[in-house]
Amino acid sequence: MRTGDSPAAEGQRIGQALGCLLDAVGIPDFACRVAEYLDRQGFGRVAVVWCIGRGDAQVHDAARLLEHDVEIAMSARAQGGWAVGEGRVAACIEAQESGDSIGIVLDGQAQLRARVREQCDLLAPIARAVFEKNRLTESMRMLERSEQLQSTLFQIADMASSEMDLEDMLRELHSIVGRFMYAENFYIALYDEQKDAIRFIYLVDTEDELVRPPNQFVSMDVLERGLTWYVIRDKHSLMGSMDAVRSQISGPMRDIGADSFDWLGVPIMVGNTVRGVLVVQSYVERPRYTAADQALLTYVGSHILTALDRKLQQEELERRVEERTQALTLEIQERQRSVRVQETLYRIAELSHTATNLDEFYAAVHRIVGEFLDARNFYIALLSDDGNTVQFPYFVDQYGNRAQTRPVGRGISEYAMRYGKPLLLDMTDPDTAQRILDLQHRGELAPIGKQSVAWLGVPLLLGERVMGLLAVQSYTPGVGYTSRDRELLTFISYQIANGLERQRAAAELKNAYVDLEKRVSERTIELSEQIEVREQIEQRLKHEVLHDSLTGLPNRAYLRDQLVRALAHRERDPHYRFAVLFMDLDRFKVINDSVGHLVGDALLKEVARRFSKCVRGGRDMVARLGGDEFAILMEVDSPETAMRMGQRVIEALKEPVRVEGKELFTGVSVGITLSSPHYTSPEDLLRDADIAMYRAKAGGRHRIEVFDEQLHEQALQLLEVESDLRRAITRQEFEPYFQPIVRLVDGAIVGYEALIRWNHPERGVLAPGAFLHVADASGSMEAIDWQMFERTLECIAALVQPGQYVNLNFSPRHFRSQDLDERFLKLVAAKGVNSAQVRIEVTEGALLENPEQIGQVFNRLRESGVLIALDDFGTGYSSLSYLHRFKLHTVKIDRSFISDLQIEEEGGSTAVVRAILALSRAQRLEVVAEGIETEAQRRALLTLGCELGQGYLFAKPASLGAILASRGQ
Repeated sequence: MRTGDSPAAEGQRIGQALGCLLDAVGIPDFACRVAEYLDRQGFGRVAVVWCIGRGDAQVHDAARLLEHDVEIAMSARAQGGWAVGEGRVAACIEAQESGDSIGIVLDGQAQLRARVREQCDLLAPIARAVFEKNRLTESMRMLERSEQLQSTLFQIADMASSEMDLEDMLRELHSIVGRFMYAENFYIALYDEQKDAIRFIYLVDTEDELVRPPNQFVSMDVLERGLTWYVIRDKHSLMGSMDAVRSQISGPMRDIGADSFDWLGVPIMVGNTVRGVLVVQSYVERPRYTAADQALLTYVGSHILTALDRKLQQEELERRVEERTQALTLEIQERQRSVRVQETLYRIAELSHTATNLDEFYAAVHRIVGEFLDARNFYIALLSDDGNTVQFPYFVDQYGNRAQTRPVGRGISEYAMRYGKPLLLDMTDPDTAQRILDLQHRGELAPIGKQSVAWLGVPLLLGERVMGLLAVQSYTPGVGYTSRDRELLTFISYQIANGLERQRAAAELKNAYVDLEKRVSERTIELSEQIEVREQIEQRLKHEVLHDSLTGLPNRAYLRDQLVRALAHRERDPHYRFAVLFMDLDRFKVINDSVGHLVGDALLKEVARRFSKCVRGGRDMVARLGGDEFAILMEVDSPETAMRMGQRVIEALKEPVRVEGKELFTGVSVGITLSSPHYTSPEDLLRDADIAMYRAKAGGRHRIEVFDEQLHEQALQLLEVESDLRRAITRQEFEPYFQPIVRLVDGAIVGYEALIRWNHPERGVLAPGAFLHVADASGSMEAIDWQMFERTLECIAALVQPGQYVNLNFSPRHFRSQDLDERFLKLVAAKGVNSAQVRIEVTEGALLENPEQIGQVFNRLRESGVLIALDDFGTGYSSLSYLHRFKLHTVKIDRSFISDLQIEEEGGSTAVVRAILALSRAQRLEVVAEGIETEAQRRALLTLGCELGQGYLFAKPASLGAILASRGQ
């Protein structure tokens, strides 16, 4: 308080001072006023320090700062608003979360804290108000700048679609950029990537005298290492003084043009492609360009490019339209002339038909030619048939000159006819005059009649023959002829020549027409015969494409087409019903393999004939789908109608078929699918009928099955099993179980048969019957077998004892591979197994497919120590013929003979087993009886002389672990 002042007066004075602080314009002004206020309060060397956001500290008067003042001020802000240095103290007036803060540094010690704090608390609300005012002011400034920028962008967009020409638009763009930054020196350069060149579409420079035409492309090589070159090549902006820019580029800089005080260039980008560059520069000292200027120029650049593209495209379009308009105008003129010429030619052609005499024809031609060129002097010359005389049937000359018939000489008309080419002469041309003199000196040309100023003659040609000349000439200086006149007269000459020749050609044409009619008639008859033959060939080809070549029945494609028609019929008429019968012959493969393919083909023909007799003509259709599969498409009133048809088909094959003296017995299994709304494709119908047929075949053959929901479920289950099998192969879920092969006399184990089991993750251990048929049908059998071979061979070392062996079952599919033995032996060797410990078992069916190849595989296996066993012996069709042929080692009697074995009976199974044993002893084959389940069967086999066997009587198949556990291992 000042001495003598009352408290009220002092409060009023302080209020006025604080009000003055509140009126501060911006933070720097506020800082100066705070310093003045504190100076008046008696504080020494006051420095006001503030920060805006996270920026650096600023001071109102740098002269008042001591060395460590800023550090003390920052410490005060960080340590609760107070800090002490050497002879200086600092206090924080206001610090906000945004980072805005203001404080003071002044002379003093710690005892000033209360007094300084009192002043800071007094100033804090005003500081907050000033900070808020500053933020609001800045927001307003940014909003105004944004509005200005938005308005500018709209203005740029409007310019692109306005009537303003390109130069005016570029000047306006320059003015727009100048509103936001210093842009007295400004240029826009567009870059063409294909040409690797730029053009300075706009350039204003107050210092550099270099001129760049806006339509001239400058190669980038010319600008190499210059600033513009670096902006385009490096695809980033450059800003600052020349020294600063040198530190921003990726290589050495080449000085191009005058050095500037400050330079800012930004690339105009479209995606990752540079389309051009915007540059502003200053040659005088002034505030330098800022990052905000750079960002603004970059942002505006893309809009400027868009506007330029639109304007350039607009100008290019206008230029092309103008060029096209000029071209179209010329084209229209040319077309109009062509139309006139065409009309003229038509008129001349018409004259050749309508003129009553040649004089009238010549005069009309003269008038027509006069419409296009100066024809005051016009004549027509004709050569006689022998070519020795030239006549002038029409001659008009403005001076009354006449031309008489004369022998062919050296006149200019004869010269043009002699060479057969149009001749255009301008006698006023020195070169032409000299050329005529040279021809006269050589004797090729002699002057006749009055010398003309210009002469144009066109030979009248008929093919290669010159029949005369059409000529015009001018005696008037300045009146001549052009190459277009020559072309016109050439066109007209063709019509005139044709008109003159037409009468002569009329008689020849009549004779030619008669001959043509005769040839056309002959050719028409010939073509009719060819068309008839082609139609027959097409019908035959169509029949061959849609019919089976062996039986003549419709094939699968024909059936599918008819099924499509039937499905469409049913969609139109829900009451329409039809059925598909799928037939498969029983035992056909056996017949085909036994008696040969020729007999099999004859059997199929007879089967097709019998099936065709079963159907109703015109309503039903029999088709052969391939192999021994047939199908019938028929209309039905009820399911019983289809069942009756199926029964007729079965009955048709009860009688034997006689082929080449042989009686062949076969049968058929029938699957039926009835039409239903859920069927939408022929494939679905055939698939379900096929499923029903296999159900019939599995039920004992010679049967009929109708597809129902149960079969559908079975089909789905089949698909599920196929999917599980594929996953099982990947997961290696298959495991060998081993059933011992024993000596019947004492039960001693001589070997094992490896039998497949599937460790299903949900259904447990599955026997082969649950999945082998699916594996065989789906083509997975081989992969499963090889997995089984590998697992079995891995078990042999722990399983077999000296002298024992393991039998592996090989499916027929394996023997289709020629390298089966090589692959198997490599696997045996890889697992470290002695080949004598491994035997393979095959069924008789495997021996039928390719006996020669199988025999070679057996021989190579036997040479390597692997013995062969024939499984299920006695159930095949030609087993005896293969025993000696394949040099087998073991024969296994099928369990079907063992189950009915009764030693006291001489017939039945006993007789068969006795015969097999006798035959095997004669062939020195080892015999193993399968399926022994009772002691009576064992004794009977011993009585008959069988030494080896296997079956549940001795042991059920077991895993390696179970077998080892039973041994106590």
